[in-house]
Amino acid sequence: MARVTVEDCIDKVDNRFELVLLASHRARLISQGAAITIDRDNDKNPVVALREIADETLSPDDLKEDLIHSLQKHVEIDEPEHDTGSLIGAQGGVAAADKGDEEDDLPETLTFDQMSEEDLLAGIEGLVPPEKSDDY
Repeated sequence: MARVTVEDCIDKVDNRFELVLLASHRARLISQGAAITIDRDNDKNPVVALREIADETLSPDDLKEDLIHSLQKHVEIDEPEHDTGSLIGAQGGVAAADKGDEEDDLPETLTFDQMSEEDLLAGIEGLVPPEKSDDY
């Protein structure tokens, strides 16, 4: 039954690798309790997933989006941009109250503390190694 189902699905999803990804994701969803859209007919979850794709009861594009969303570990949230409309005056220039603040917003020249090699070595020698415990 599964071979016939795979060949039926190739019409809906061209790439066999993508078909495997989508069907396995759907089978996992079914295992987690998602409602199936066709009769089970005593088939296992992967076969049910393939039959759902073949019968077009589920959209492959929707399954693909759901799969991508489930694999994302960090989702960026679009933050609204700052409203710069209040800074611009009626004549297209910067408001008079903000003109003096522009120069204050510029970064100053950065300076770094400099340390000689001898000072660095003396600092390293002064470090105490961590005590070993029996937990390691």
